[in-house]
Amino acid sequence: MRGRIAITHLSHPCVLLSVLTIPKPVRLIYLETWGSIMRNLALKAFAACLFIATPALADTFHLDPGHTDVRFFWDHAGVSEQSGRWDKVVGTVDFDKDDKDATKVSVTIESSSINTGVEGLDKHLRSKDFFEVEEHPEISFVSTGVKQISASGLQVEGDLTIKGTTKPITLDVELVHQGEHPLGAFIPYYEGEWMGIKATGSILRSDFGVGMFAPLTSDRIRLVINSEMKAGGF
Repeated sequence: MRGRIAITHLSHPCVLLSVLTIPKPVRLIYLETWGSIMRNLALKAFAACLFIATPALADTFHLDPGHTDVRFFWDHAGVSEQSGRWDKVVGTVDFDKDDKDATKVSVTIESSSINTGVEGLDKHLRSKDFFEVEEHPEISFVSTGVKQISASGLQVEGDLTIKGTTKPITLDVELVHQGEHPLGAFIPYYEGEWMGIKATGSILRSDFGVGMFAPLTSDRIRLVINSEMKAGGF
């Protein structure tokens, strides 16, 4: 019947001849429809290419202040090992589970929040003899490189700044947990994507201008950091 055709490819000579036999008004509608179909197909193909070419974005995990423990240990004149911690710590970790080497870490510690459990020692550590917290209220760590060394292990290099002095340090990090929090089914606070880590390392405190009494009280300080963190924050 004139005006009714089925086509699969507009460029075929027979198809072009058939189209030319259609009345002009119908032919114009047909060509406009065909052009719209081809444009939509082209846009979808372009979008698909963009989707394939775009890498997955890293999730930003925020440290849970109630479950982040930054602890330091020192040898007390060869008699015992003592420890302290900082109570106020904030930070983020940009983490892509498919590209762990691209991980980025940024942590800030309120230096006056130092806590050894001994009030007199804490007061001395906040003074000019040690952390001088009024002049240097923050301790910071910013990663400069991350290397995956095992299925759950990372080596994190970064710049640690204490009392205005910045030095490179290396932390060995174990990925303890990735995924939904086991408490998420019971407590709304724990819903969403979570990650748990344990990091260890060491520094020489004299490198950062807090070396009083070293080496009688050990210069080398052992660091142990445990943290739970949530994607997207709280």
